[in-house]
Amino acid sequence: MFKSSRAIRLLLSATAALAPLTLESASAQAQQAAASKPAAQEDIFLYRGMGSSYVCNARAAKVEFPKAVGIAAATYVQVLNGRHGGKVQSVGQQKLTNEQLLAGAEFQIITGALQYCPDEVPADVKAKVEEAVKKQNAKAGQ
Repeated sequence: MFKSSRAIRLLLSATAALAPLTLESASAQAQQAAASKPAAQEDIFLYRGMGSSYVCNARAAKVEFPKAVGIAAATYVQVLNGRHGGKVQSVGQQKLTNEQLLAGAEFQIITGALQYCPDEVPADVKAKVEEAVKKQNAKAGQ
């Protein structure tokens, strides 16, 4: 009986040791599949909301605005690179550079913060964003 329970313990410990490898490879496969799929509008909306929420919470905790936006935007870019290979559906299959992703992330996050916690966005930033939105709308209308 001792030999069989030892064999069972050995089998269970081997199975337990291999389980993380199995889970890790399934997770890696899922991420690779997602990485080939550009971020859809729903993904962008989620990442924008999360980044904006972070900025609002950080500002309420007295974190400087540039630092809060920088951390949120860097996280946004990491998610776009990790989950979507740096691709955004509205742009097509082209992989965007980190600079392009960062600029887009910052704009998305700041406009979200203006929507969710406008009092936490500095006045000069509000003015710059409003001007950029006006220019963007004027281009779209042409």
